[in-house]
Amino acid sequence: MCGRFALKAPPADIASHFGVDAVPEAAPRYNIAPTQPILIVRHRWQQPEAGLEAVHVKWGLLPSWAKDESMAAKLANARGETVAEKPAFRSAFRRMRCLIPADGFYEWEATPSGKQPWFIRLKSQELLAFAGLWEHWQAPDGTPLETATIITTDANELVRPVHDRMPVILQPADYAAWLGAQTKAEDLKALLKPLPEDLMERYRVSRRMSNARNEGEECMAPV
Repeated sequence: MCGRFALKAPPADIASHFGVDAVPEAAPRYNIAPTQPILIVRHRWQQPEAGLEAVHVKWGLLPSWAKDESMAAKLANARGETVAEKPAFRSAFRRMRCLIPADGFYEWEATPSGKQPWFIRLKSQELLAFAGLWEHWQAPDGTPLETATIITTDANELVRPVHDRMPVILQPADYAAWLGAQTKAEDLKALLKPLPEDLMERYRVSRRMSNARNEGEECMAPV
């Protein structure tokens, strides 16, 4: 799964990496949790020919057919193995895919003294992109809400000692295919695989970050 991640890169760096004109200003985030705002990169809704855009949405997918917001918190992640068939995700998988920028993510290892969090990132320390889905939902009173989920897959050899699942991390060369409206379903599914472990690194961080109310650079500092 992916229950927490960090995004501290400046907006200009995010815009350059993903090829968007502008990124909304936001403070660096070191401990992003489900139901909080996250940044996504997608084709402009209803104007895909106009290129990509970066927007903030709520983390936790809310299908367009949902009666209320209650189910969103349970849909922060979508399993790559079933995302194309599950009712909550299949429509978004067909037409509302996105990239979710991050500097890295957290997982917890079970130890005799309690759960030990680890921070996992690219060895290059460059920005990465989770494969994501987004949705547009409208409340009964007409209020719109946009939400997103992170797709997960089996853990690679680096992550597996800590957790058996990890987010799907897409290579930059695959961004266009993931977002492309013409990409075949079988080609999309082929992208939902673990990133090779030799591209990644992990290190222990403070248990302070296990509390979603805690923020700041110390959340992802090595201990």
